[in-house]
Amino acid sequence: MLYYLFQYLQKCDLPGAGMFTFITFRAVVAGILALIVSIWFGNHFIKWLKKKNYVETQRDEKTDPYNTQKKGVPTMGGIIIIVAILIPCLLIGKIGNIYMILMLFTTLLLGVLGFADDYIKTFKKQKDGLKPAVKLGGQILLGLIVGLTLRFSPAVVINENVEVRIEDNTEVVVKSPDVKSTRTTIPFLKNHNLNYADIFNFCGPRGKYIAGWIFFVILTVFVVAAVSNGSNLNDGMDGMAAGNSAIIGIALIVLAYVSSNAIMAGHLNVMFIPGSEEVVVFLAAFVGALIGYLWYNSFPAQIFMGDTGSLTIGGIIAVTAVIIHKELLLPLLCGVWLFEILADLDVKLFLKRGKKHRIWKKAPLHDSFRTTYDEFKTTWPNSTVTFKGNGKKQHEVKITIRFWIVTILLAAFTILTLKIR
Repeated sequence: MLYYLFQYLQKCDLPGAGMFTFITFRAVVAGILALIVSIWFGNHFIKWLKKKNYVETQRDEKTDPYNTQKKGVPTMGGIIIIVAILIPCLLIGKIGNIYMILMLFTTLLLGVLGFADDYIKTFKKQKDGLKPAVKLGGQILLGLIVGLTLRFSPAVVINENVEVRIEDNTEVVVKSPDVKSTRTTIPFLKNHNLNYADIFNFCGPRGKYIAGWIFFVILTVFVVAAVSNGSNLNDGMDGMAAGNSAIIGIALIVLAYVSSNAIMAGHLNVMFIPGSEEVVVFLAAFVGALIGYLWYNSFPAQIFMGDTGSLTIGGIIAVTAVIIHKELLLPLLCGVWLFEILADLDVKLFLKRGKKHRIWKKAPLHDSFRTTYDEFKTTWPNSTVTFKGNGKKQHEVKITIRFWIVTILLAAFTILTLKIR
């Protein structure tokens, strides 16, 4: 709303009103505002939850063998993150921008889905929450809506080739025509754009175009489901999911800014996506909200985000990557979440294949570092494990910070793929 107000004031020649035309200014303001809202609202929200006794009831010595004493801590902290994202975006963002609409829709849809799960667990005292099929159905619905919107909205276009020339000591940007495309960025290759339609050359000129978009929509559904579930699995220690997500969000800000700036896109030879600067504003609010949330979620946590937060932040990251055509970078950028998923699959295969051998001692992966091999053998005396560890339990603060460090390295390497070809 403020963007449109200052746009009008600029036409009235009000000094300083033009600052709102600069994407960097709006992004910084959005991030700061989200941080403030997150801390202020979080304080009042936590007090209200404690007053109403809406707290964690499932964790005790039986269900939590690590005795981290987290019973009685309020949950549904994802509401803090969602509120802190929405307020800056509604105030500072271009509400009519198709990408901003998609990001806000993602936040609300997965926020409602996660809240329903937390509500059942907290208020109905049903520890299983929503049925997995319902969660998956919501994620599939979101993926379909995002994929089909990117396919059919006339506002969604790209410029695959942008050239920056110097003419009369002035930078001149020469862009290819705006087109709808199924092209995406693949890392490490010099000509690092892959057109999904090219996979289906055998279908003929018209057929491969249709098949390419169908594949794109299906891939969008898969990415949304995989990343949101990876984020959900990563949420198990104080500050773990929020810290990793903030780091990933910062990397996505860099990638989104490059994609939204014709000159930067031309210099780095990446596709230019008109209008995607609003993704930068949204992500700045996203990161600010997460950092503010860490004020209360760092060890010892005063609140847990619950599925309201973990599903939402995973969906936001997935949809952002799809919008800026960087979804194939997610296995690298979200490598920690990828291994959380693999560890979860490892356990399921272990149980299915006779409980003989598994790779990690525990799932999710971060729990493997606070479980000794002797404890594993006590539970599964006839089983073996690949990564036995050093026989020592690690405190969750150490595990969390080490996961952050790994995510920082992966985020830095992801950004470097813009030049490593």
